[in-house]
Formats: sequence, structure tokens, C-alpha cells
Amino acid sequence: MPALIPTNHTATVTWLGVNPDRDAALETQALSEMVLTFAGHVRESRAGLTRPSDSRVLAQYKRGTPIRNTRQLSILSAEDLDAIAAEMGIAALDPALLGASMVIRGIPDFSHVPPSSRLQDEASGTTLTIDMENRPCTLPAKPIEARHPGKGARFKRAAQGRRGVTAWVEREGVIALGSTLRLHIPDQPVWPHLHQARKDVG
Repeated sequence: MPALIPTNHTATVTWLGVNPDRDAALETQALSEMVLTFAGHVRESRAGLTRPSDSRVLAQYKRGTPIRNTRQLSILSAEDLDAIAAEMGIAALDPALLGASMVIRGIPDFSHVPPSSRLQDEASGTTLTIDMENRPCTLPAKPIEARHPGKGARFKRAAQGRRGVTAWVEREGVIALGSTLRLHIPDQPVWPHLHQARKDVG
């Protein structure tokens, strides 16, 4: 029996971006198509099969420990971006300012799709595995402030629950602007002890 269920939810790719040097700046550069290998995008500074662990996983590893790179891509929804912009009081929010790799439109509440879901390109078969929700941080505040004076500090709060997801490449290929991605979800119920487990460590 298949472990992943193809759903009727599809999304259109509306924006693609790459950042060759995140130490220099957070912003990504717009692309018309993205050629993806198992390590991610060849020009992306966060590409690679592994990455050094950071503050997100300090409960598991000492900072700088080599771990599997499940953060090759940062994917946001256009719907979430619109909601963030509205709460910040600006007309629109450029995904490049957030260091985004991809923006899609069409999947409701995209930031909360189940971990291990897949986004599969209907034409090329290129497939991305979603790791988990991407948490807001303060890094985008500076580039947002430069573009929208007085608004940068509003980003982190406005982006709670709307920051999209991180993902890694499961099947190599090309994803282009206008591509249709279908959502596939795990055939697994929610763990009934999740609420209690979170309370235990909260």
C-alpha cells in the first residue's frame, strides 16, 4: 500500500530565487527556472547533502555538527506572503527580502502541511520533500527595513505560522516558473500523544 497519498491540492510556482552567498546578504536573486540535484541548486549557498547544525537543533547536536541538509530550499506560499504584508501594513512583500527559494500559490495554510509531504512537479516529476515549518527569525528585518522604512521590525510577529517550510530534493530535475506542483501527504494519522509530549517539554 502506498505510504504517500496524492491529493487534489496543487500549486503554481510564481517565483524562484537563489542566493550564492548568504554571508554577504540574505536576499535571493530571481530565476526563471531551477535546476535541482540531490544537493539542491548548484548556485545556492545553502545547498549540499550536509550542513553544519545551528541554533534550531541545539537540543540534539552541538553547534557546527555536520548533519543531513534538510534545509536546501525555503518555500513560501503567495497567500501567506500577502497575509504577512497586510499585517505589516505594506502593499506587498518581495520574497527575495526573505531569502526565499520558491513561492507557490494554491495550497491553503501551506506553512502547516504535514512534515514529510512531497511537492511533485506534474510535468518533470521533480520532487521536493518537506521537512517542517520554517520559523520566523529577525534576519529579514534589515533588508525589509531598507525597502520599507519603519516596517522591518514588524516581520517576525506578522510571519508567525506563515513563514512557509524548508525542503530537500528527493528526485532531481527542473522546476520552472508556472510549473504545477501536486501535494502528496503521508498516509499516517497524527500521533495521539503529540499534545502531551509538547506539554511535557513546554
